[in-house]
Amino acid sequence: MSLTDRLAAARGRTTDTDAGAPAAGIPGTTPAVQSTVASTEAKKRAGAKTDPFQDLKRIVHQRLVEALGPKLYDAHMTQSELEQQVRLALQTAIGDTDIPMSSADRTRISQEIADDILGYGPIEPLLRDPTLTEVMVNSFQSIYVERSGKLVKVDTSFTDEAHLRRTIDKIVSKIGRRVDETSPMVDARLPDGSRVNAIIPPLALDGSKLTIRKFSEDPYTVDDLINFGTLTKASAGLLEGCVRGRLNILVSGGTGSGKTTTLNVLSAFIPDDERIVTIEDAAELRLGQDHVLRLESRPPNIEGKGAVTIRDLVKNSLRMRPDRVVVGEIRDAAALDMLQAMNTGHDGSISTLHANTPRDALARLETMVLMAGMDLPVRAIREQVASAVDLIIQQTRLKDGTRRITAITEIVGMEGDIITTQDVFMFDYAAGVGEDGRFQGGLKSMGLRPRFLEHLSDHGVHIDPAIFATGGTLR
Repeated sequence: MSLTDRLAAARGRTTDTDAGAPAAGIPGTTPAVQSTVASTEAKKRAGAKTDPFQDLKRIVHQRLVEALGPKLYDAHMTQSELEQQVRLALQTAIGDTDIPMSSADRTRISQEIADDILGYGPIEPLLRDPTLTEVMVNSFQSIYVERSGKLVKVDTSFTDEAHLRRTIDKIVSKIGRRVDETSPMVDARLPDGSRVNAIIPPLALDGSKLTIRKFSEDPYTVDDLINFGTLTKASAGLLEGCVRGRLNILVSGGTGSGKTTTLNVLSAFIPDDERIVTIEDAAELRLGQDHVLRLESRPPNIEGKGAVTIRDLVKNSLRMRPDRVVVGEIRDAAALDMLQAMNTGHDGSISTLHANTPRDALARLETMVLMAGMDLPVRAIREQVASAVDLIIQQTRLKDGTRRITAITEIVGMEGDIITTQDVFMFDYAAGVGEDGRFQGGLKSMGLRPRFLEHLSDHGVHIDPAIFATGGTLR
């Protein structure tokens, strides 16, 4: 045998030995764990980044579940009691292993396993980070976050696709929803109101996707939005007057522009002595008033039955003697029922919809009314819109990552077949961009005195006309 042949044979024996090596140093390993270790070693040889304690975490996690069993789902146990028992069992399980590790590694492993059992695994620390506004899981090994309006990839991942699927199931099952091959898309929410969307194979070709839009545990107030630059003090005062004066308001904007946050702040201006009904796909709004009735839509069950839509809830809400109806988002034929509610004594209603400009918002509203299948003439629909909606607040996420109100537009009426509007305030893009890359402009008066001032005055709300002076900027 030549030297070349002997070297090739030696390499083959070494590779076979490595691939079949048992999980040394971990007592009680099973063939499945040994197979996982072999797979991990293969990834290492391929240059993939792996956690050297991944197999230990699997075993400790399994032992912890076996030790606690039904206690993990005991409805009579408080969250603090459950956390205490989990951490005690964790210390015991890790102490039983004979793998040498530093104190820092021991603490990290304990925290990661606790996050997996008590929270949502590797994304739990991201959800606790107050500087993040969005968590985007593109695959089990690719996670991005939004920080200060910019997308950043983070150095964390799920163990595998099954780990990601278990986390998604844990999230959606808590609010009675499901995601599987027959229903591969789901909208859900976390206990703090954070919005969750998940989509799994076969619709997601490269593995399950999870998107979480975080909401602050302490809901944003109008002062927070002023500090963020979304509003100014003067514009906040104007909008507060519009809400208290019972104008019907639509908040329009693109995805992720902050419409729901602004809706929540506007809803906080509603007086405490009014009865408020909120209607949402996934309950996100958190109002501080005492008299709030929260309604949430329901998807169909596994048989395709039992769905309760936003439109059904809007119809039902009108029988609940509401002073105000607040709809999280209009996206379908519910637009017709919402317009009818606004036109039949339920003034002061507020909602959001997706659109790029106030004019686009009116066109989209018209399209959604047509989705109701009532075969209404276009002019009749536009008359309904012009009569029902008083104000459109346009919100935009700018290139610098900030979320700003860029237009406050009044609906004036009809001229022929066209809905007429007037822009009361517009964002001043001409102010340019500062050295830090942030837009310097603010809401600038168009010099028009809105007609709704008389309506507000009739409701005891008085706005200083000076803020509508030509060229004035709301500060």
